[in-house]
Amino acid sequence: MKTLFMAAALIALGTTAALAADPLIVYSAGPKPLSSALAEGFTKKTGIEVQLFESNSGKVMARYEAEKSNPQVDVIVSASWGDAITLDESGDLLAYTSPNAAKVPAWLKTGSYVAQGAAALALVYNTESGVTPPRQWSDLTKPEYKDLVTMPDPAESGSALTLVQGLVAKKGDAAWQMFADLHANGMILPGAHAAALNPVLQNAKAAVFGAVDYIVLGQKAKGEKIEVVFPSEGTVLAPRPMMIVKTSKHAEAAKQFIDYMLSIEGQERVAKQLILPARTDVKALRPGYDELTIIEVDYVKDAKEAEAIRSRFKSVTGS
Repeated sequence: MKTLFMAAALIALGTTAALAADPLIVYSAGPKPLSSALAEGFTKKTGIEVQLFESNSGKVMARYEAEKSNPQVDVIVSASWGDAITLDESGDLLAYTSPNAAKVPAWLKTGSYVAQGAAALALVYNTESGVTPPRQWSDLTKPEYKDLVTMPDPAESGSALTLVQGLVAKKGDAAWQMFADLHANGMILPGAHAAALNPVLQNAKAAVFGAVDYIVLGQKAKGEKIEVVFPSEGTVLAPRPMMIVKTSKHAEAAKQFIDYMLSIEGQERVAKQLILPARTDVKALRPGYDELTIIEVDYVKDAKEAEAIRSRFKSVTGS
């Protein structure tokens, strides 16, 4: 009996060691410093290694779809709330509510996904460009901004798509006319966020329409000659959903990772990147929810209409 007990114990230890040696696979839509810091902090606390794939939301979701016949990923962090809605409605997500989500507002969580934090979309201009500082979205259609504006492409940026949908919800046809006017004024859509921001940092262009605020606030803090403007007419929040896929081979470790990202330590790491933390008891280190005029959006409706909105935006802007 003692021999059998010892054998069983050795098998159990071997299984635990095998699980610990098997990395948790996380696909994350940046920012890289945050993804890496969260992975390192989680490994330090649990001993579970994390294997990261980091890119923009479009590439993260494309990789997930490409691997569906042989699923690899355990946890996905996207910059588009619509991605989580779509996966949830397709039955791809594992239901889980972290105990650390108690301080997350109801609109930033469901039974299958929860926000890591949120970004706001903003106007950004180079202070050495010589242009009149913009105050409203439509200011970038003015002649002095001719050929000087960039925008992240909604086909590649989930947050840019959220902004387009929010402005259309608020302004209706006037929003589509504004996008057409921006196109006529020479606005370019060079790719995802970095591709749109870099020409403005280099002063080759003057302004970004729809920059992700935490990225540009971070660049400004490093000394870049830029200013961030949140239009008084309103902007949108782009929550960053975290979700466990149903095909995860490490579901318990994945739950622990969600718990860690929603812990005080994890949320303070989120705040350090100038992202709005999901938890209301963790202080934001930038303009908070109460300091922004937020356009209310129907994320479920937007997820269903995403392809139609992308298609119409492409038609209007010639992108």
